[in-house]
Amino acid sequence: MAGILDSVDSRTQLVGQNRLEILVFRLAGRQQFAINVFKVQEVLQLPRLTLIPQRHPMICGVINLRGQTLPVIDLSRAIGMRALTPDANSTIIVTEYNRSVQAFLVGGVERILNLNWEAVQPPPGGAGRQHYLTAITKVDDRLVEIIDVEKVLAEIVPMNTRVSADRLDDQLLEQTRGREVLVVDDSSVAIAQLRDTLGQLGLRLHVATDGLRALQQLKRWADEGQDMEQKLLMIFTDAEMPEMDGYRLTTEIRNDPRLRDLYVVLHTSLSGSFNDAMVRKVGCDDFLSKFQPDQLVEVVRRRLEKVPA
Repeated sequence: MAGILDSVDSRTQLVGQNRLEILVFRLAGRQQFAINVFKVQEVLQLPRLTLIPQRHPMICGVINLRGQTLPVIDLSRAIGMRALTPDANSTIIVTEYNRSVQAFLVGGVERILNLNWEAVQPPPGGAGRQHYLTAITKVDDRLVEIIDVEKVLAEIVPMNTRVSADRLDDQLLEQTRGREVLVVDDSSVAIAQLRDTLGQLGLRLHVATDGLRALQQLKRWADEGQDMEQKLLMIFTDAEMPEMDGYRLTTEIRNDPRLRDLYVVLHTSLSGSFNDAMVRKVGCDDFLSKFQPDQLVEVVRRRLEKVPA
């Protein structure tokens, strides 16, 4: 297990190539699940677990990892499957999402896979577990379900979407009323958060659930002869999405003369230090880590300052 993440350092080579690495694991059965390696800090055997009173039902307890206290979340139970029983042989995956670090209890880690985003599809409609998936793929003719961890975490600790009153008391923000933005994200939770916060600025949202759909919509508008800079104040795009990721979407936008001047913000739960470099590499105009309502407004304000009077 110690070597399971040895390949993570090569991840920057995937950016702009529409590729990703996923960590494949099991929960309470034979079905394979996955999360993006970018989010994973380490995989290890469960340290001593401490129970806490009045804890959330999905939290098994807390651990102390190198001086940091982390909640341990039963990922199987969190997505509606049979609960796992933690013991000394259990495996945890330590992850970082939205500037928070937590551990997920899993049934066992299998391997890391390098895939093309085009091989990753949105989950099928319907009830049940699909509610907690952002995507699916097939590996060796076996279905692998990619979990919407943002949704899992939001149900345990709901995100705040309200903007501070002093942030809204800004004459420059009056320019946002009635303007349009494009939001590109495969997470229903992230879309809802952006809709709530940007709605407080009077912005009108167009939504695409992956980069390919977003690019197709942008090209349709351009084909209709619309002035794209006048139509869209800005684009908020997630990094990791089925079919086309946010890095590739930005590259495609910059390569189209009709779209290249659009203002693109990378809005992601991936770590800021990594994304600062990637923003420069693919040509995004700004970067924002999820989910910070006041900082989101500040990004909009920075965009308005660049709009010609």
